[in-house]
Amino acid sequence: MALFALLLLLWGNLLPFSAAVPLQTLQQLIHQADADAATPPSSYTPLPPSLDPWYRPPLTYDWTQTSPGRVLKIRQSPLLNLTVGNALLAYQLLYRSTDSAYNPAWDVTTLFIPRWQARCSASTPNLCAHALLSYQLPYDTCNVDASPSFGLHFGEPYGEIADALGLGWFVAVPDYEGPLASYAAGVQAGHATLDGVRAVMQVAGLFGLRVGVAKVGLWGYSGGALAAEWAAELAVQYAPKMRIAGVALGGLTPNVTGVTEFLNGREGAGLIPQGLLGIATQHPDAYRWIVSRLRPALREVFLSVRRMTAAQAIAAFRYQDIYGYFVGGYADLHTRVMQMMYNVDGFMGYHGVPRMPVFIYNAINDELSDIRDVDELVDRFCGVGANILYHRNTVGTHTQELINGRQRAFAWLRSVLDGSYDQLYSSMGCTIQNVTYNLAPWVGWG
Repeated sequence: MALFALLLLLWGNLLPFSAAVPLQTLQQLIHQADADAATPPSSYTPLPPSLDPWYRPPLTYDWTQTSPGRVLKIRQSPLLNLTVGNALLAYQLLYRSTDSAYNPAWDVTTLFIPRWQARCSASTPNLCAHALLSYQLPYDTCNVDASPSFGLHFGEPYGEIADALGLGWFVAVPDYEGPLASYAAGVQAGHATLDGVRAVMQVAGLFGLRVGVAKVGLWGYSGGALAAEWAAELAVQYAPKMRIAGVALGGLTPNVTGVTEFLNGREGAGLIPQGLLGIATQHPDAYRWIVSRLRPALREVFLSVRRMTAAQAIAAFRYQDIYGYFVGGYADLHTRVMQMMYNVDGFMGYHGVPRMPVFIYNAINDELSDIRDVDELVDRFCGVGANILYHRNTVGTHTQELINGRQRAFAWLRSVLDGSYDQLYSSMGCTIQNVTYNLAPWVGWG
């Protein structure tokens, strides 16, 4: 690939690739990925992660001894640049990460290279990208086959990846729930997000990202905000050398038990079994407890969410009392083993303070999470020196705020990625505002 060869010569500021991967260099991995992608798209059918052997770490060396974020595999997708607008090329990276128990794990992220990067050359370095957005797509399910790296082959749900690529940013979309689809497990998601950035920054220079000056932003809404917020918290101790310019968070869910109580018996009740089984994949004792306490006649119905997307689970469990699936009802979800799980993975605000600017946008009438939990999280961070802009929207629901907050999130992200943040926003302390943005039509869960 001529573009690859040119950029390999052009960019000498590529982050060093450790000898921890002894058999192949990054250059060799990318060359092989490009050769494999020569298969015509018409004859290429992606396999879901549960069936695709590529979604497994290498067997030729001890990958667990590599450092977090180390790239283990690379492949080019012959379809993803067709299903996501404004993408020149798309690569998938399998990288070393760390689970909620701080054991070696692996994850996958999908890197999209913006179309205008084709203008990047040695004679026009000003046209080469200088920003990376890690975009945490909400997928809210304990079904690994609903991971973004697979689902994006069939289209992009919100158009935000294409819009970010249209601004000339590199965009990475991690499967932050990991190989076990650990939905709602905060530490797992935060580690996967941070390590995804590390992995991308190893290879992005080979495609023309100006890694020496590039700024990195994180963005997520709802389940995606869960991953991005935990990454912002954990960065201070897990990735202390990583420079993140800013984090945008919408539709936050700071308290996993509070979300469960909010959703039970309502339209989105199907997210409760998804969340319980997802977070418990990181806590085997809790997983065994959950399964053991399910009413025998209802056990398989409850466990069927492991094969569902979020939308399918919402449709299947709409308005149901999820506590009724358990022998002991509500009490079964608040035993010691469950509380230990929640304490590790379920409560934001206890693992570190974001060192980067943060933008939080939330509907006051959000039906998925109590706005008081978001207020409390902001107060906690503001009390110890965080720099936060917090918009409390007086109109709209959780679903509507995704649309109502999009333009503000993009504007804020542009400021942190182009260096104008200090001129447009307060760079000290917290700014908390009640706002009214009513752009979205009513949209249901379905």
